[in-house]
Amino acid sequence: MSIRASHCAILATALLLGGCAYADDLFGTNWSGEHSTVTAAPPQQATTYSIPPSQAELNPQPTNGAGSVTASPGASTGTVVGQKVQSLHSDLERLKGNVAQREQDLTTARASVQRDSQAYFDTVARINSRLQTGTTPGNPNLIAQWNQAQTALDRINGDIGQLNRVSTQAAADSSFASYLTNATQAAFSLQGAVDEDHRQLTAIQTDVDATTVKLDALLNSVSDDIARQSNYVANERDNLVTLSQAIKNGRLYGPSLANRAFAPTPVARTNLPARHAEAAAQPSATTGNRPLVVIRFDRPNVTYEEALYTAISRALERKPSATFELVAVAPSAGTAAQVAVNSNASKHNAENVMRSLTNMGLPADRVTLSATTSGDVHSNEVRIYVR
Repeated sequence: MSIRASHCAILATALLLGGCAYADDLFGTNWSGEHSTVTAAPPQQATTYSIPPSQAELNPQPTNGAGSVTASPGASTGTVVGQKVQSLHSDLERLKGNVAQREQDLTTARASVQRDSQAYFDTVARINSRLQTGTTPGNPNLIAQWNQAQTALDRINGDIGQLNRVSTQAAADSSFASYLTNATQAAFSLQGAVDEDHRQLTAIQTDVDATTVKLDALLNSVSDDIARQSNYVANERDNLVTLSQAIKNGRLYGPSLANRAFAPTPVARTNLPARHAEAAAQPSATTGNRPLVVIRFDRPNVTYEEALYTAISRALERKPSATFELVAVAPSAGTAAQVAVNSNASKHNAENVMRSLTNMGLPADRVTLSATTSGDVHSNEVRIYVR
């Protein structure tokens, strides 16, 4: 064998052994069948194999935190569609900035509602606690606290205005998002686009859809907040009127009758015991029906509000849609002048009772007034019937 042939054989053998060593390293198998140990080559001598990165790997797309692709501006392709893509990117960034601001405004408004509600709760609780333990009629300290509660409730109403502004602005953003959706879809049909233009349009459409979902959730959330807080403020305004009457008389009543009137009907109570003799129920000589309450004005400064509130409240629990008839009853005995004086006084008493009911929160359109005389009574009365 010639020297040249020997060199070729040696080179072939070396290449074959090198290939076997690579296969052993790759698959973890000693193909020679021998229990020999393969020593890895030093790091600097190791051969590495790499796959050329794709365009997506060279320019990875950021995400919006939910795993969806967020559109990035990218380089302009110089086409007419590419110019439209750049404009849509700018509009999309403005929309996303608006949504972030709306979320921040909603968080701020909710924090304000919580702070003002806590102040209102604390003030009303102090008033009720004082009334429950007993106090003087028209206590100036309670009147001052009532004014503080009124101010806190006004602040909550102002917070609702802030929520309304967020809702209005979010609704405008939702309309803008609809415009972006339509504009992006229309851009796909434009002539003269390259593949990169359509790739960026797809990313924009995906990002607009995700932003629209966030906007819808925000609108629903703020709408629920507005409805809940508006209902709360309306109820508490009625309760404050009743609380004012309670402070005036130095007695604890309870929530407004307006709120009781539309509450679900609980288990009916068959007995309505009178709390005071002045409000004891007696058979009526006027209509033949048993009145819910009879208030006798047989002496000055008759205290009837607490018993009246209890009786009306329980009647509304049994029949939330109930209406009431107030009948002013005057004695028919005596001269015509005496009957006329008694009738006028009885009507005045009925008007005061009606005013007390409206102060307790009962709507005026659910109360009717009438007057009569009777030979069975010896003092002026006001009788209240449930209809």
